[in-house]
Amino acid sequence: METRHVAGLLERSGDPSPVTARGVLRAIQAAAKWRWGSDELTGRRVAVQGCGNVGRHLARELRGAGASLVVADTDEERVRRVVSECGADTVEPEEIFDAVADIFAPCALGGVLNDETVPRLRVEIVAGAANNQLLEARHGDALVARGILYAPDYAANAGGIINGCRELLGWDQARALGHVEEIYETLLHLFALAKSEGVPTHIAADRLAEQRLKK
Repeated sequence: METRHVAGLLERSGDPSPVTARGVLRAIQAAAKWRWGSDELTGRRVAVQGCGNVGRHLARELRGAGASLVVADTDEERVRRVVSECGADTVEPEEIFDAVADIFAPCALGGVLNDETVPRLRVEIVAGAANNQLLEARHGDALVARGILYAPDYAANAGGIINGCRELLGWDQARALGHVEEIYETLLHLFALAKSEGVPTHIAADRLAEQRLKK
């Protein structure tokens, strides 16, 4: 009644969580392609932190892509639901950073990549849906020092706001979902930019965003 600058309306784009999760899956697949030469996730293990709206849908996407899962959440009911739907293993919330996996997918609070947690990670890729995953920019450098590939959060989790363009820009569903699929190519471009410029991926993401804003 007051403004058209609203997304996620029930009768329009709806809950953005499934679309956000789809975009994160595409980011994970791009990271896998960059790191291992293949975006195939069959046989890969993913540690998912957070089993809320996006985390639950991401777990489904990952399971459908052939990955095995270990999950954690402070809400036991959410964990039980994902275990039931995806056959996931579980650990206590604080133990998710120590889980032996190929990929860590933070889908809960921000600031989870910090001085305490980065040294504990036993993965090769970090790619998830949470906002502001790096407590400080230097923790992106810490991931590089450990040889861990980081898919910057606002690049990986852009699916939700892209879906909101159905309201904000008048896109139809097919156009919005098509752009969500393009997150894969965006991440590959971002990783290549980071390599060519000799900077961590979080810096490359900022530079890519700045380039697009200038255009």
